Amino acid sequence: MIGKIRQKLISLALPSNQESRDLICPICERVIPDSQKDAHHLVPKSKGGKDTQYLHRICHKQIHALFTETELASQLNSAASLREHPEMRKFIDWVKSKPNSFYERSKKSARLKSI
Repeated sequence: MIGKIRQKLISLALPSNQESRDLICPICERVIPDSQKDAHHLVPKSKGGKDTQYLHRICHKQIHALFTETELASQLNSAASLREHPEMRKFIDWVKSKPNSFYERSKKSARLKSI
């Protein structure tokens, strides 16, 4: 079940005449199906961020599994900087071979578990 806030964000983001198949994930550059749409704050809300971008749910979960909010706020606050990071590059190369609706739980990075 999609939460009320996510439903509202989805309805506000897409004009009624634009179809969701046109929405491309800025991380993996694949089409985002409605069931896999997640809004990501480029700068985490806890660090003062307001702007969001839609990502595949699996890409969004992977970002938060790999990086702290401080890293996201200071260094990785754009889709381009996230795509260039070596750990994300490895993930993107892997996920590009999967169907657009593919989802698998992301595991926290060992580096983050120790923090």
